[in-house]
Amino acid sequence: MGSLAGFSKFARFIVEFQEAAGRVKSGTDAIAVVSSGDSSGQCAARSCDWGPKKKLSILKRSFGKTSSGQEADLYALTNRTGMEVSITNYGATIVALTVPDRSGKIEDVVLGFDSASDYEAGKAYFGGTIGRYANRIGRGQFQLSGRTYDLPKNDGPNTLHGAILGFNKRMWTAKESRGKDFLALECSYVSAQGEEGFPGRLTVKVTFKVPNDRNELWINYVAETDKETVLNLTNHSYFNLAGQGNGSILGHELVIYGDRFTPVDKTLIPTGELRGVRNTPFDFTHPAQIGERIDEPDDQLKFGQGYDHNWVLNGKGGDDSARLAASLTDVKSGRRLDVLTTEPGLQFYSGNFLDGKVHGKRSKAYEYRSALCLETQHFPDSPNHPNFPSTVLRPGKAYRSTTVFRFIAK
Repeated sequence: MGSLAGFSKFARFIVEFQEAAGRVKSGTDAIAVVSSGDSSGQCAARSCDWGPKKKLSILKRSFGKTSSGQEADLYALTNRTGMEVSITNYGATIVALTVPDRSGKIEDVVLGFDSASDYEAGKAYFGGTIGRYANRIGRGQFQLSGRTYDLPKNDGPNTLHGAILGFNKRMWTAKESRGKDFLALECSYVSAQGEEGFPGRLTVKVTFKVPNDRNELWINYVAETDKETVLNLTNHSYFNLAGQGNGSILGHELVIYGDRFTPVDKTLIPTGELRGVRNTPFDFTHPAQIGERIDEPDDQLKFGQGYDHNWVLNGKGGDDSARLAASLTDVKSGRRLDVLTTEPGLQFYSGNFLDGKVHGKRSKAYEYRSALCLETQHFPDSPNHPNFPSTVLRPGKAYRSTTVFRFIAK
């Protein structure tokens, strides 16, 4: 009976979705809202099963409740090529991202969960917006204008990804919009003075934008503060270009457009050195399989239990000049992901702590190294390294950052 009830819920949602799509009458461009009697949020992220849709649409439905009773929503943005991005306002989180392979087969290529309550309980940051400070701050401490700030330590002796309740564990306000050439979802959040130990009242907006005719996801970050603070934002999507839960990423080919990386100590805090990648397992300046050198007897690989390091990107980024940071290819499916960014760094994490115990969308087990992260960012622990690009944000100045996930199938 349990399995039949689950199937009935899913079937009812599919019918509601199709009915809503049928009510859209404005040619190929439309924004629709779907409501569902299934408040659990189950099956909400399973859009990859429906196949490509050729009408522009933003569809909204319930994504379930958090433990405090807050209602979360899920928004599915679909462009003319059939690419679909599903985002929840819980954590401003990318829940699903479906793109075609070389034969047109659609797969969801990011890890995630089926409800807000699963994200609330989860510890892997799947798809979340990370802040106030992405990556690590050593010893949970930094100085700013002569004052020492102490943060909660949630990663051994260090602070990781914004501490105990980072931005990925907060409810954001979502607003749908569209332009001539795109669909968008703007997520906003106000982080109070002293939240997780950080100074300043911070206002953040993250806009997820999908062009009408290209398989791209643009993420634009804007933030302002009323008091000097530090800030480092990123998105923490886990990618497997063969499809979420579909085996290892060790056969994926990777290029990182960076000739140097920031080596770390045993607690994964940068030493301050900018080390060349040449003749090391960290040389991805030319296409290389991820698994090719990941188990070499290298101290840096031992510290991270694989790749969990920041690359110093070549060239100069800036507010208006996103440049190519990395290219990831699954040769079998033909899917390629290009990552472009205005940020100076890129954290490549090879899924070293996935262990098969976490079950995500469609109940798939997320096995060891079955996904990877390419997190655009300023460098880890920058507030404690004057030689690193500054992450200080002052009143009257706007923080701006852009990242583009571009998908190609060949």
